[in-house]
Amino acid sequence: MRVVRVDDTTAAVGKDLRAALVSWGRGDTVAGGVALLGVRPPGCPQVLDAVLVLPRGILVVVCVDLPDPAMRLDAPLSEQWKTDGWPLVSSGGPVNPAVDALAASAAVAERLAAERVEPLPVGTVVAVGPYVSQVSQPSADLVRGVRILHPEPMTLLTAARELATHGRACPVGELRRILAALHPGLVVDETELLAEGFPDGFSAAAAAESTTVIPRITGGSHVPPVPRKASGKLKWLPIVAAALVAVLLITGIVVAVNSAGDPQAQSPGPSSTRTAEIPIEGTTFTPKGAAEHPDCATHAFGDVRAWLEKNGCARLIRARFEVADGGRQAAVLVAVLRFTGSSLATELRAVADKPGSGGIVDQAAEGVPWPGDRKPKFESAAYVSGREGNSVKLVQAVWLDGSSRPDDEALKRIAGRALQLSPAG
Repeated sequence: MRVVRVDDTTAAVGKDLRAALVSWGRGDTVAGGVALLGVRPPGCPQVLDAVLVLPRGILVVVCVDLPDPAMRLDAPLSEQWKTDGWPLVSSGGPVNPAVDALAASAAVAERLAAERVEPLPVGTVVAVGPYVSQVSQPSADLVRGVRILHPEPMTLLTAARELATHGRACPVGELRRILAALHPGLVVDETELLAEGFPDGFSAAAAAESTTVIPRITGGSHVPPVPRKASGKLKWLPIVAAALVAVLLITGIVVAVNSAGDPQAQSPGPSSTRTAEIPIEGTTFTPKGAAEHPDCATHAFGDVRAWLEKNGCARLIRARFEVADGGRQAAVLVAVLRFTGSSLATELRAVADKPGSGGIVDQAAEGVPWPGDRKPKFESAAYVSGREGNSVKLVQAVWLDGSSRPDDEALKRIAGRALQLSPAG
């Protein structure tokens, strides 16, 4: 973590925050990224204790000094906080300190959107002190990408790993634009940025993550001529190339003939089942197949379908998972809708979040049964949504062995953790 101190902050717990960040060390061995301390991005209502620009996400950190140390802090986003059972009283300010932190995060997100930089997810961290042993947050608040914690090194690191979950690492070129948007005029050596886990955009690692960055030869570039003395050797190149192509063709034909009758050698279809289990915060998700569709509206219903028919969608991925929780089995349907712009993603999420507005149907309604002859009924599913850049995730969770309710806390917890899944068609 490369720590850049722009200005000092007034909160006492800010010292603990700085110590935690420094303890991660330089480079990406622990976390990587760039931490801007005491920065005030243009348009932000306040100086921020820290903005952590990580390779896969951005965290806005706001420090809050409590009156006294506490063993337990109950910290809902929409209600008054309590320390060890006693209400935390403010003098005419917001209902709790998280209100200002959320406003700061929204301002940062709007600033980045206005500058049209890499659409990394923006999470919020409220660092409380002088000391808090345990912080209690409602699961719905955790799903919103907010963590309230005492800034110990491992606690802060866990929050960073949970919230910074973008599909690909931000290249150095885009990182420079992000840093310029947050603090104009900031200059950091490119070697340091590469060491912090930001790819250069042209390396093999970056190419494996995304094919959107393709180097091109400019009009003035050309291949230098080969000296004439080498022309005799070059005569063999077409012959060798032709022979190599012939060998590859013969090999491909042999493999195709041998595998045609072998079911195990045939590539699976779009709804094939992957068996690798995915643990998230103590919950294990077992994939049960995924499918990708270019026509999003066809697989939706209600107001969501009407909105998609009008506005369209670049791609839809529907992924199925099963979860064992407390002796019960749950079915989870994760729908990822990708758009060409972040504003469309925001609009669809607002429509989908309204009660009774519809959503995405499971493949079973289209003739693709749930694996294992299961028949989950998503009519009364627990529902959560999330947004990541130009994508929206809509998650539904139901019990496989009984009736379900939208307000079932266990199902809501499962659905909230499913937001961290990254299904691929």
